[in-house]
Amino acid sequence: MQTWPKKFRALWFVLRTGYWIPRTFLPDVYSDDALICFNNDAFRDDPEFRRAYQRGVQALGGQDFYHWEWRFHVGMWAATSASKLPGDFVECGCSHGFLSSGIMQQLNWDTLDKTFYLLDTFGGMDPRFVTDVERESGALVASQAAVDFGYYANSVDAVRANFAEWKNVRVIPGTVPETLDQVDTERVAYLHIDMNCAPPEVAALRHFWPRLTSGAFVLLDDYANRGREEQRLAMDGVARELGVTVCTLPTGQGLIIRPPH
Repeated sequence: MQTWPKKFRALWFVLRTGYWIPRTFLPDVYSDDALICFNNDAFRDDPEFRRAYQRGVQALGGQDFYHWEWRFHVGMWAATSASKLPGDFVECGCSHGFLSSGIMQQLNWDTLDKTFYLLDTFGGMDPRFVTDVERESGALVASQAAVDFGYYANSVDAVRANFAEWKNVRVIPGTVPETLDQVDTERVAYLHIDMNCAPPEVAALRHFWPRLTSGAFVLLDDYANRGREEQRLAMDGVARELGVTVCTLPTGQGLIIRPPH
């Protein structure tokens, strides 16, 4: 992993300071990860949440450079709810395993009769599966920088080592949609999609939709993020085809619950 350049570190300091100011001068305000919110965030003090979040940070190497507590909370809620449904778990774009590690820790994964499939390129975006708009916006350059400086995972061996404590987990390296057929389950209860570009995300949702059990949770990590309009428009188009709508969350995520078959 390379050291972050001075310019990037300076921008990161400005960003973190921007979140620090509301937390410091306004009472009981959540301020992080593109979200400033006055509503109750008591979940952050829950011991189970803290243990799960710290396991996620462990997957990052022990340093929380994500600061995704509310987004993590939504993912934990979806996964905990999905754990009561028949079907396995799939994450397309697992990176270091931040969220999935927390999920497996909190759910005591080895006690569940489920497999967690974790897919990623472990090398950033595949230029073959990026739209022209995303390419022109600099998505490939940003992706490569994230890989070079360790924001995205760049070692499948390191990710496998992170998950070695659990059984029934499969780390699948390669590019979606080319690796989707390696997910050899007929039922999926939880699907997390976080690949930061539209074509593989659309392919993943279409591929797994027939396998989703009734009530299954589909969490779209970047759906409502500013600058990710290609992903939002693409997922809205697929959702219309499937006869569902995406719930926009203030965390920047999108949520779909599979209607009964």
